[in-house]
Amino acid sequence: MTASDTSLRIGDEVMFRGVTYRLTGLDGDIALLAVAGESPVVIKLGALFADSSFKVTSARPAERRKLTGQSMLFDSLPPDVQQKTRRLESHITEILDGLPCDATPGQMPNPAYSVRLSLRQRELAKLSELREQGEAVSISSLQRLRLAYEKQGILGLVDQRLIRQTRITGQTDQRVVDTVLSVLEANTGQTSGTMDRLIRQVRKQLDAEHGPGAVPLPSRATLHRLMGRLAEGRHATGSARTRRTLAQQPAGPFGSVYPVRPGELMQIDSTPLDVAVELDDGVIGRVELTAMVDIATRSIPAAVIRPTTKAADAALLLARCVTPELMRPGWARAASMAASALPYRSMKSIDERLAAAAAKPVIMPETIVCDHGKAYLSHAFRNACRSLGVSLQPAHPDTPTDKPVIERTLQSIGTLFAQYVTGYLGSSVERRGRNAQNQAVFSLLEIQDLLDEWIITAWQNRPHEGLRDPFTPSRVLTPNEKYAALLSVSGYVPVPLEAEQYLELLPAETRVINSYGVKIRHRVYDCEDLNPYRGQKSGMKLLRDLWEVRYDTYDASCVWVRNHHDGGWITAYWRQLNATRQPFGEDIWERGRQIASGRGTASPSEQEITQAVDQLLDKASPSPGKRRPGHAKTRRIVARNAAATAARRSRPTDSTGPEPDHVLEAETEPRETAGHLAEVIPLKVYNPQERADEWW
Repeated sequence: MTASDTSLRIGDEVMFRGVTYRLTGLDGDIALLAVAGESPVVIKLGALFADSSFKVTSARPAERRKLTGQSMLFDSLPPDVQQKTRRLESHITEILDGLPCDATPGQMPNPAYSVRLSLRQRELAKLSELREQGEAVSISSLQRLRLAYEKQGILGLVDQRLIRQTRITGQTDQRVVDTVLSVLEANTGQTSGTMDRLIRQVRKQLDAEHGPGAVPLPSRATLHRLMGRLAEGRHATGSARTRRTLAQQPAGPFGSVYPVRPGELMQIDSTPLDVAVELDDGVIGRVELTAMVDIATRSIPAAVIRPTTKAADAALLLARCVTPELMRPGWARAASMAASALPYRSMKSIDERLAAAAAKPVIMPETIVCDHGKAYLSHAFRNACRSLGVSLQPAHPDTPTDKPVIERTLQSIGTLFAQYVTGYLGSSVERRGRNAQNQAVFSLLEIQDLLDEWIITAWQNRPHEGLRDPFTPSRVLTPNEKYAALLSVSGYVPVPLEAEQYLELLPAETRVINSYGVKIRHRVYDCEDLNPYRGQKSGMKLLRDLWEVRYDTYDASCVWVRNHHDGGWITAYWRQLNATRQPFGEDIWERGRQIASGRGTASPSEQEITQAVDQLLDKASPSPGKRRPGHAKTRRIVARNAAATAARRSRPTDSTGPEPDHVLEAETEPRETAGHLAEVIPLKVYNPQERADEWW
């Protein structure tokens, strides 16, 4: 034990020149060392500490004698008890040190308490003084108070009944306590009930383990108090979801990762948006919000709203992260990057795409943490991350603390944005107003536009508690300010997406190139560029000699076949493209197949499915001044298809090969079939330079 963690005080044992002494007095810089059977040794403290044989053998830490201000427990005592205790402390310290603790500077010690006297003599002198003052104190009580003060500080002088710590379980049998804890643990995954149900389970478990009536139970009121104390913070009778969430928290301290550059660590998740949206022709439905947040800057580089989140939606979030958001008509100038805290000039000199960009950071993800949702563990999302060099880190199952930032961010979007939108439904049924769903006036595209504008104008410029400056903790930074600060250290590298990278974001399947083309989901795709490869093997052993095919889940008009022989991609168009008036995705096609199968056709042909889809679109399409009837599921599917089709950006095509003649003719001169004008969506030629100036 060294002098750095102890202090030399009266009563300590020290080793000096091979003899063990007890420090019996201190007079200035003079120390009195006594040993049984010998005369006391008087020596200066400087000489004592300088001697190489000096060693403290039984010292008490200096903090053992606690100061009054260090105990909030003492400050909580009644004023009269504090006053009595401080007066008693003054007497005890005078015995120990020769001067009371409240002595004035320069005050001379009372000769009766000189440290040259033994501790016994000083105690007897204090006993006589107290008796003269009318306080009946025995020598044993005085010694007990002195020892308690040396051990506990000023709290040792307080009546222990006032500061006694009691068990939260009181005098309840420990077997009852253990059973209550066991029942509360089993209640984590059960449906919430009342306290009486839990008490009944406790009685049954006690009888089953120890025999009927073997363990006496306290009264019902005592059991209620016991259950309330042990269930503190467990939500035993409250929200089941909250109870499960609390049970999933790790027992130890939460781990923390502190990224130092934008994109080093990002988190992604989806949640239902508490807003009723008018999907199509008055069809009211709930939508899902999928967002990605950057941990270093708390920025939201991408967020999309869809009726349901699919792998393609999650994959396209990556493209939106690395692509600038362009200013839109109606947005305030303050929302532009040129008027924001972002280093616009230096970034624009590197990336010309930022010329008319909004104040949203462009972030290239390095590591993304996600949960075990189907959209994030799909091959499409994994391949998208792999193609962009992004490391995907799935969180532990049922452990929301692995991605707390995105969880809290999605909650913040609900409180800071969703609750101010017309048609807000509340976070639960008990918070929902009357006929709240009937107040929905925004379409899916309008809600998406409002969310994009809110993220740029509000979220990115709102001070965030998680972005405090470490050198000036009182200052709270905004996501844009934090991004600008970290950008000066990490730098900015633009990542424009090319056709190859875009196609890597789409879901993929393996198929055979038959004589009639490629068949996916009962649809046949064909073009002249497939002629040299019909019936041929791809040569890719890992793909079992099949051909890799990429497709857009929201547009069934074409697919892209990877040319494993000569490189590049081949764009194959749907053979029934001119038979329908508008493009549709997988949901519409699958619903049409179900309708056709329900008519008695075991295996409907492609043409029959196409006709069913066309009738489906006719039935669900809005008519002026008339609300069309139909199945709610059908209307929701049509609305999802319409919203996805309208929101879809231009896609890349094979720039090396011409488009089919029938498609070109349909673009320039649509033909009439059965008295109706067949509308065909133009298929644009991919231009990388033009693509770099677009937003996703």
